[in-house]
Amino acid sequence: MDNFYTDTPDFKFHLEDPLVKKIVSLKERNFNESESFDFAPLNHDDAIDTYEKILEIVGEICADIIASNAEGVDLEGPHLVNNEVIYAEGTNADYKALYDAGLIGMALPRKYGGLNFPLLPYVMAAEMVARADAGFANIWGLQDCAETIYEFGSEEQKEKYLPRFNRDGATAAMVLTEPDAGSDLQSVKLKATFDENENIWKLNGVKRFITNGDADISLVLARSEEGTIDARGLSMFIYDRNSRAVQVRHLEKKLGIKGSPTCELVFKDAPAELVGKERFGLIKYVMALMNSARLGVGAQSVGIADAAYREALKYAEDRAQFGKVIVRFPAVYEMITNMRVRVDALRALLYETTRFVDMQKVYEDLMKERSLEKEERLEMKAFAKLSNVFTPLIKLVASEACNSIAYDSLQIHGGTGFMKDFPIERIYRDARITSIYEGTTQLQAVAAIKGVTTGIFLDQIKKYDLEVSDKNCEIRTKLHKMTEAYESISSRVIDLDNNELLDFHSRRLVEMAGNIVMGYLLVLSGQREERFLKSAKLFVNLANSENRERYEYINSFEPSDLNLYKLAEFEELEEQV
Repeated sequence: MDNFYTDTPDFKFHLEDPLVKKIVSLKERNFNESESFDFAPLNHDDAIDTYEKILEIVGEICADIIASNAEGVDLEGPHLVNNEVIYAEGTNADYKALYDAGLIGMALPRKYGGLNFPLLPYVMAAEMVARADAGFANIWGLQDCAETIYEFGSEEQKEKYLPRFNRDGATAAMVLTEPDAGSDLQSVKLKATFDENENIWKLNGVKRFITNGDADISLVLARSEEGTIDARGLSMFIYDRNSRAVQVRHLEKKLGIKGSPTCELVFKDAPAELVGKERFGLIKYVMALMNSARLGVGAQSVGIADAAYREALKYAEDRAQFGKVIVRFPAVYEMITNMRVRVDALRALLYETTRFVDMQKVYEDLMKERSLEKEERLEMKAFAKLSNVFTPLIKLVASEACNSIAYDSLQIHGGTGFMKDFPIERIYRDARITSIYEGTTQLQAVAAIKGVTTGIFLDQIKKYDLEVSDKNCEIRTKLHKMTEAYESISSRVIDLDNNELLDFHSRRLVEMAGNIVMGYLLVLSGQREERFLKSAKLFVNLANSENRERYEYINSFEPSDLNLYKLAEFEELEEQV
């Protein structure tokens, strides 16, 4: 029987990372909950055993049910009946399987019906679900909204909403985007007004491109402060679908992830509850929610990339041309090997980032119960800095790589890949959205460039370097040269003190840093398990060539060259010619 957990030994490997022991101990409050909850772990080994058993269940459901339903869901899709979104038949079966297994609200505390999992096993489950069906991953993955309610909601709100996820299988949605406020969320206009007679907030306006928009519980970004036009006038609200005060105007017709409904919503005096404090909607609550979403898209991207790689390998091993299977041709086995190597690198970065976020969150949660010691506060601050730049980094590099891997996988399939005869046609379409939603690649570069300008990436690279053993000196020497080139070229751009130029080169600089980080992570993985050393060597060779190209481009670029890219100046030059 296929199982998406047991056929991927990388999951178990990343669960055994040394930092996980500390994460689990903090998450489980030194395993004190075993006195109050029957299924709480007694110690670290017990916790890891629980994670593995649950992930095996997820892996089985993904292989036997979700992956099997994916093609049918893609063809049927959701539809709108009497102002209600009806999922495809396969989507309902997928969600029921995970609900019956108790896998809705995995990361929530046990007191609210959750499993109290750290993010690490939850993100692993998300990767497997995305490998099975990227569209369905959106529906299941929006349980992240429960985490936001837990982090920032009142105790009354937690008691009211959080048990519904595990108990009732409640679905969720992030209701942020508007027709005139896509990436620019500070321009949100949906109005929130407080009705003093009814003692309740009411929402009025339109939201667009809302994933799973007809969900049971929605987090809505709205303008609560009259006369404001920026982020300081925005607050976050909980909207409960049971009030039936929102019209689903229509469902979008999409290129990919067709099983996931994308809605346009009209709010008409929709009753809502304020989350936390007014004015903190975007600058605090949505930023936290978006960081979780970026990590989720990172996991989704790695799952899609893995699915595309496996489809390419399977096809190339079966397809014969010119008297031999095509996997034996250098042009093909180079592509497939590079896919595998990149998946290894992306997965290493994904779970490193997840561990950073886990460390930040367990300390923040602990602060609700007691004051942190000085050492704990410093550690939380350090991991928060890493999380803030590694989260957009994984979203950027994983989404772009999954598109590239899906492209190459379809190429290996040849003409048949362009037809609906093989899953790669759906996988290819599903991949495209990952570099667009939850912040485009271009916005991720702007967010992650702080890791370049503040030296956070470079400091972390140097920490990794201290852990590399002498037996890997050949790869280490290449990484040293890559780091020197990255340090010198980033300093050159920063020293020019030109923000427009920095933005222009931000993606190149961030990707250079990401390649070095992934190279080191693979080497360090190889020191724990030798099988990763092959991937480390091949990836560093690839990354080195990519970074040299970026270096040469930036190094030969003059600040005045920016004008050549501006359309007005470009048109003037054409007229002169």
